[in-house]
Amino acid sequence: MPGHLALVTDSTAYLPQEAVDRHRIRVVPLSVAVGDGVFAEGVEISPKDVAEALRSKQRVTTSRPSPETFAAAYRAAAEAGARGIVSIHLSAELSGTVEAAQLAASTVPIPVRVVDSRLVGMALGSCVLAAAESAEALDAARVGSGGSDAGSAAAGGGGTGAGATGADLDLVVAAAESRAAGTAGFFYVDTLEHLRRGGRIGTAQALVGSALAVKPLLHLAGGRIEPLEKVRTASRAIARLEEIAVERAGQQPVDITVHHLAAEQRAEPLAERLRDRVPGLQGLYVSEVGAVIGAHVGPGLLAVVVSPIIASSH
Repeated sequence: MPGHLALVTDSTAYLPQEAVDRHRIRVVPLSVAVGDGVFAEGVEISPKDVAEALRSKQRVTTSRPSPETFAAAYRAAAEAGARGIVSIHLSAELSGTVEAAQLAASTVPIPVRVVDSRLVGMALGSCVLAAAESAEALDAARVGSGGSDAGSAAAGGGGTGAGATGADLDLVVAAAESRAAGTAGFFYVDTLEHLRRGGRIGTAQALVGSALAVKPLLHLAGGRIEPLEKVRTASRAIARLEEIAVERAGQQPVDITVHHLAAEQRAEPLAERLRDRVPGLQGLYVSEVGAVIGAHVGPGLLAVVVSPIIASSH
């Protein structure tokens, strides 16, 4: 639709393809290096490939997209008729992806808002979907008013032309940030070794010395991966992960995603138990994480994302 608001994210959102297609979200891939090869996540390398590489002790590293890659995505959105872009990405504490997006934002002919979700996985993905729904509501209001920027202002803009578009982008950013504020991610890993190697565990390094004696539970806090609890066995850790998710969800309407890497036999039963135990459950997804996150957590990951559903104000 000409004059629409466009959404861009990166491949670590792990959005269902159906949602990407329905909301016309542009996904910029991060890169994964295995041995001498460099591959685009979700395009040229699979979670299975990464799990096998890690099990065989191959060196696996990841890197952000280049600013030029983001600029190309933004230009493509502009050429498709977008009047503005909201670009939402994984935590800047974990990757330089936000910085690359910011560098690209000033090089395109339409306004771009770059958002650091301070999250990753479907915790990030839930923010992107909230933003997409907000953008679509604003676009529909604009069309309903005759397609003018005045209609956009009436939907919450406060101005015409570029001013109305800027105000609409602010509303979309606010929807993403509101969803992010309530969203939580908790996860279990078989070993902290992969996180340690990638420098992604921050103060969780305090757990490394006892990693062989405990099964760590971690969470996203302040955009970083931080220790949450130490549990003695894998079965107890997974049971505790379930309890934490149920407690976090409470009675409110929520979407829940169960992520895993090469651990479907753990993920599916956990998802079914959560289906039975969370009274406000709206959407339930089981998703294998992609190559970038897989490279840092290793096979055996089990994660739960709890994302409260916030009614749109427009």
